Amino acid sequence: MGTQNPLTETSLPDYLRWIGIAGESDRIAIEKAGDGNINWVRRARVSAPEGASLAGASWIVKQARPALERFPEYQVTTERIVFEHRWYETVGPYDTDRVCPEIHRFDEEARVLVLEDLSGAERLDAALARGADVTRSLEGLAAFLGRVHAATRDPKLAERFVNDDMRRLHGDHIFELPLRPNDFPLEPPVAARAASLQRDREFVAIADAAYARYLEPRGALVHGDVQAGNILLGEAGPKLLDAEIAHVGDPAFDVGTLIAHVLLPAAALGDVAQALPTVAALWNAYGSAHGDDALPAFADAARYAGLELMRRTLGAARVPATLESAGALAVLEAAEHWVRTPPAQP
Repeated sequence: MGTQNPLTETSLPDYLRWIGIAGESDRIAIEKAGDGNINWVRRARVSAPEGASLAGASWIVKQARPALERFPEYQVTTERIVFEHRWYETVGPYDTDRVCPEIHRFDEEARVLVLEDLSGAERLDAALARGADVTRSLEGLAAFLGRVHAATRDPKLAERFVNDDMRRLHGDHIFELPLRPNDFPLEPPVAARAASLQRDREFVAIADAAYARYLEPRGALVHGDVQAGNILLGEAGPKLLDAEIAHVGDPAFDVGTLIAHVLLPAAALGDVAQALPTVAALWNAYGSAHGDDALPAFADAARYAGLELMRRTLGAARVPATLESAGALAVLEAAEHWVRTPPAQP
């Protein structure tokens, strides 16, 4: 099992036995798990023998490969999974509520991470889409982020999280590509609005300044992708996954990304106000856990939220709520307002 030896659905059971996760006599079923946008991700489940100690056990297995799984045209260092594992290790002392999934094994040479299986939990975007009250879960997640950001302001951490390839690739898709000529498939009214924003020098300059701030390797240790698809809501509370973009940077970016995904369903209906109580609750929980010292300004988080709303409408990673013109234009209206004049408070 050497470096860059890609696992397959056929070879994965033997690999799990080889690393000691599964027993020699265990029969293991393999299936796809999650969206698998960045890494090769599979669920492994022990189906037999009956009565065996591991019968019914399951794990999530991630392997980082040079080509991104969903976008193979992008070649990115497989060290991203090393940074993900390092993020979990670093934030562990502040994870008093077990927001992070349990790690069963990390094979740095093979670039493989074996995690607990959370298949029974609902994704945050699905819960928001059906109108569920997720305030308590988001308060717990925000408090975790507050503790992590407050405790990881050591500038020396930047030397251990030089995750520049993933940070820039992610940043390009948020701040730059939606505001430059591109071939993203948009409905004509949305494409016209996108072209108008691309011609707006003031708006583009604001986005470029936010991108420059995002790229600065100072602030705190951030997860880098606190979006609804990476958050699971289980009976024991929220779980935050997929820290491949972890780096030292602006903590307001993590909070802003989370806020954007809370706002998205309401924004698509043209009623951002209905989501603001939840935003206020998570912001208060974040601030209480973080403390006043070096607490990010809400306006900074709000501007990042506006830019995330924009890219989820005009970029490569559009969401169901923005696929139709009416919803997309409503989200863009909210996004533009939050980018140009971000509110000082929720």
